[in-house]
Amino acid sequence: MEEKLSVNSYEVLKRRYLLKDDSQNVVETPDELFRRVAHHVAKAESNFKIREGCGRGIEDGFYNAMSSLEFMPNSPTLMNAGTSIGQLSACFVLPVKDSIDDIFKALRDMAKIHQSGGGTGFSFSNLRPKDDLVMATKGAASGPVSFMSIFDKATGVIVQGGRRRGANMAVLRCDHPDIVEFIEAKTREGEFSNFNLSVGITDKFMQALLKDKEFDLINPRTGKVSRKISARAIFNLIAGAAWQAGDPGLIFLDEVNRENPTPAIGRIEATNPCGELPLLPYESCNLGSINLARMVDGNAVNWDKLKYHIKLGVRFLDDVIEINKFPLPEIKEITFANRKIGLGVMGFADMLVKLGVAYNSKKAVNFAGRLMGFIHRESIRASAELAGERGVFPNYKKSVYAKNGPKLRNATVNTIAPTGTISIIAGCSSGIEPIFAVSFVRNVLSGTKLFEVNPAFEEMARGRGVYNKTLLNKIASRGSLKGMKEIPKSIKDAFVTAFDVSAEQHLLIQSAFQRHTDNSVSKTINLPSDATAEDIRRIYLTAYKLKLKGITVYRYGSKIDQVLSFNYKSERRPAKAASVVMAESEYSGGCATGTCPF
Repeated sequence: MEEKLSVNSYEVLKRRYLLKDDSQNVVETPDELFRRVAHHVAKAESNFKIREGCGRGIEDGFYNAMSSLEFMPNSPTLMNAGTSIGQLSACFVLPVKDSIDDIFKALRDMAKIHQSGGGTGFSFSNLRPKDDLVMATKGAASGPVSFMSIFDKATGVIVQGGRRRGANMAVLRCDHPDIVEFIEAKTREGEFSNFNLSVGITDKFMQALLKDKEFDLINPRTGKVSRKISARAIFNLIAGAAWQAGDPGLIFLDEVNRENPTPAIGRIEATNPCGELPLLPYESCNLGSINLARMVDGNAVNWDKLKYHIKLGVRFLDDVIEINKFPLPEIKEITFANRKIGLGVMGFADMLVKLGVAYNSKKAVNFAGRLMGFIHRESIRASAELAGERGVFPNYKKSVYAKNGPKLRNATVNTIAPTGTISIIAGCSSGIEPIFAVSFVRNVLSGTKLFEVNPAFEEMARGRGVYNKTLLNKIASRGSLKGMKEIPKSIKDAFVTAFDVSAEQHLLIQSAFQRHTDNSVSKTINLPSDATAEDIRRIYLTAYKLKLKGITVYRYGSKIDQVLSFNYKSERRPAKAASVVMAESEYSGGCATGTCPF
C-alpha cells in the first residue's frame, strides 16, 4: 500500500469493505481490496480491442489510482467487485405505477437493490390521491404517503449487502393533491427515517408563486384539477417543514428535464437518495470521485495529473457498466442503452486550503467554475475517445447529441456526489463541502473515541508556532476558528468551516459546479440553529434563480439523531449537548442527515 491510512479510515474499511470469512473475520488487507477491485473492473477491457499488453497496464493504472487515494469508486464497487454479488452501481431510480401489482413490484425491486448495496429513488407522483376512487372495490385509496411508509419499513429491515441500512429518495410533484401530507411527513418524529424527501417543483408553480397566484392540484388518475391552492401557502409550508425537520428539499423538474440528454426516451421524475443523479425509470449510474487534495503540487493545481485521472476515471466507470451484475433485467437494458456515468470530485475544500483560497471568497467561486469547466471538458473528451474505441452509447441517435454534438460513449459523464465514507478512506473533505470542523472527537467504535485534527491545519499551525494541546482542546469545543484571537487571521481565513459559510456562498459554490456538471450536484446548505423559515424561503428562491437542479438545507438542531454535534443545547433534545464537537465514525462533511450510503 502506497499511502498510510488513518485509524478511522482503516476502521471504516474493516467494518464496511474488506472481505470477511463466514465467522466475520477480516481476510483482506486494504491493498488487496484495491487490487481486487482493479483486477475485476479491468476484466471489461477484454470485451474490446486493446493494444497487446495494455490490459495489465490498465489494471495497474486503476490499482495505483485507488491505492494512492487519488481516485475512489462508489461503495458498492469497493464492496462487491470480484465477489459473487458483483453489483457495482450506487444509484437507481425505480418507477411506481398506480396499481397494487406495480407498487409491490417496486417494493420487491427496491429490496433486491438494497440487498446488493445500492440506493433507490422513487417518484410517487403517479399514485392516485388519498380517498380517491378505487375502481375494483369502489373503496377509497390510501394515497402515496401511506405506501411510502411500507417502503420505509421494508428498508429498515434490509441491510445493504450485510453492511449497512438502505437509503431512498421520495419525490412528489408540487401539483399532486396529497402534497401537503407529503411535505409534513417527516415533521413527525421517527417517521420516514430511511427516506430523503423532495418536492418536485415545476416552472408553472414558480410562476404562480412569484405572482402570488393560486395553483392547480391535479389528480394523476384523471388528469383533472382536484382543487386550487395558494402557491405561496405551499411554498411557506415547504420552508417551515425544512426548518423543523430538514426535509423536504426541492427538485426543479423542468430544469432537470431541460438538461435531459435523452428526452425521446422519457421524462426524468426522480433522483437517487442524495439528489445528484436524476435518472429515468430503471436507470442506474455508477460513481467515482477524484481526490482534488492530491491534485496540487506546492501551491498550484497539477492540471496534467488531474487530466490523467479524469481520463482514467471515465474509462474505469465505463468498464464498471460492462462488468456489472445488474439486479434486474430492466435495469441492465436501459443502463447499457444510455451508459450514464458520474465522475466527480472530493477534497475540494482541502484543495482550496493548499492553494491559499478562502472557501467563502469570490475567488473560490470563480475557481470552482474554472476547475469544473476543465473537468467537464476533459470528461467529454475522454468519453469521445472511448466512443472511438468502443462505439457510442446505443441510444445516441435518440439523444440531444445526435445532431451536432460530440460522439460519446456515455450519455452523462459528471456528477458531484457527497462521497461520504469514500472520502474518509481517502482522508479528504467530502465532495465540494467545506471542512466541517478543524478539530473534533470522532466516535470510532462502540465507546471508542478518537481525537482528530485537520492535517493541513496542524501543519500550518506548527509552522506558525501556535500549535499546542490547549489550543486544540479549545478548537475541539467549538470546531471553528471563528473569534479565536490566538489564531492568525491568515489561518482563520483558510480554515472556514461549514457553519461559518453564508447560505449565499454555499449556493454560489453549488451553482459554479452545476454549470459544468451534466448530472446534478449534491450540496448541503448548512444553517445555524437560529436560522428562520424565511431564510430557507430565500435560499429556495435563489436556488431556482441560479438554475440549480435541486436544493437541500440543513438547520443545525433540526434532527434529533445528528451525525455531527456541537457544544450546543438542541431545543429538541437538550440533554444531548456535546462538550466538544462530536462526529460519527462515517461522517465526512456531506449528508448531515446521515441518509447517505455512498
